[in-house]
Amino acid sequence: MTKQMTDVVNIDIPSIDIQSVDIQGIDIPSFDTLGLAPELLKALTESGYTTPTPIQAQAIPVALAGGDLMAGAQTGTGKTAAFALPLLQKLLPLASNSASPAKHPVRALILTPTRELAIQVEESVKVYAKHTPLRSLVVYGGVDIKTQTPHLKSGIEVLVATPGRLLDHIEQKTLQLNQVQILVLDEADRMLDMGFMPDLKRILALLPKQRQNLMFSATFSNEIKKLADDFLTKPQLIEVARSNATNDNVTQKVYQVEQSDKEALLTQILKVADAKQVIVFTKTKLTASRLSRSLERAGIAADAIHGDKTQQERIKALDAFKAGTVTALIATDVAARGLDITDLPMVINYEIPSAAEDYVHRIGRTGRAGASGIAISFVSSDEEKYFTEIEKLIKRQIPKEIVVIEKHSTRTTSASRTKTSESKPRSSTSHHDASSGIHGETKRMLPKKKPSDPWFDKPYEATIAQEASNIKSSQANKKPVAVLLGGLRSK
Repeated sequence: MTKQMTDVVNIDIPSIDIQSVDIQGIDIPSFDTLGLAPELLKALTESGYTTPTPIQAQAIPVALAGGDLMAGAQTGTGKTAAFALPLLQKLLPLASNSASPAKHPVRALILTPTRELAIQVEESVKVYAKHTPLRSLVVYGGVDIKTQTPHLKSGIEVLVATPGRLLDHIEQKTLQLNQVQILVLDEADRMLDMGFMPDLKRILALLPKQRQNLMFSATFSNEIKKLADDFLTKPQLIEVARSNATNDNVTQKVYQVEQSDKEALLTQILKVADAKQVIVFTKTKLTASRLSRSLERAGIAADAIHGDKTQQERIKALDAFKAGTVTALIATDVAARGLDITDLPMVINYEIPSAAEDYVHRIGRTGRAGASGIAISFVSSDEEKYFTEIEKLIKRQIPKEIVVIEKHSTRTTSASRTKTSESKPRSSTSHHDASSGIHGETKRMLPKKKPSDPWFDKPYEATIAQEASNIKSSQANKKPVAVLLGGLRSK
């Protein structure tokens, strides 16, 4: 059966209106009332921040008091500032203008699961600390470790790192952690999902026992609670939203579609919505790369970001996406946590994640900082079980919509394929291509006739008896010949 080209119609895409949440009537303090130093307040003002988010308003006072903290908040609610600002405030008395590396030991360690997130966290720390002598650095894998070593040896107070690369530096003795006073685990749940628990245990064993621990996570699973029991001491729990909840600012839509039709559906949505920035999530690196190339062929500016890309390639793709030269960024879950795009209007789950928590993180890329957003999920028949688990996790049922697909005639496609095949040299034997649906008369080409001797073409005949008779007759008619030196023997 010929597979026909499909077009998607009757897709209801909500209009995207990015605006701030109305906070009138809500008692939210200003940054001035949180007890932050003038240097930090100046940096915040220059960055345009005047009012803290709920997680910042609750977490900063607790962190400044010196206690351990376990904070849960939806992605995009300002968690980085919630730990970076009190961390810098507590290190200010120890800041030094000296050029000596000994005056700048690592006093605060921030661990993140991905390179992208590590880069963004350190960029925020730099912004907040720009009016202080405090130094920061980020180290991550995927680049030559030798390029990071000189910066470490020059001395830094705040180190942002991925677990694997941090252990690489420890083994090469390029840094020491014996003066760390504050440890921050950012996106702790993702660290466990990515299998970082053994690395975390090794790192924790190298840190001073007396330290402050801050753990931030968008979701709280049983594994996360166990991790908190292992390294937090009487932590204060802060949740600005129900655990594992999704943002109310995000409109969630689900389309039932077969796997084979997802690509056509995605292309149509991107064209109908005329979206300028969309992150499309896939489960595998292979799908991400293939989908990116397919969208490019369809005239949609796209690029892929996943674990097989070098760090330079990932940064280049992310920068192009932020600049608007790339419309669709195809990403795997490994890269999902580090993507922080201001006012991202839409995310699309091309494939449903196996882990329900990943859905929360994926759609958390949009609807950030009070803006509105859209999250669309493509659910095939074999993915319904995964989406059922997602609905259980977020404690919410999302109505599934059946996409109406119009089947178009395949004449144009068949004709173009036939024309393409005619432009190529024909082989000696023409085979029918079942997948293309092209039916035609098949001619068999006979091989060229080789020159031959007519005698060899005769049928086989038994001539043994005739040949034996001929030999006997010829021997009888032979005349005797004298034997050399012996003469003839008399009879």
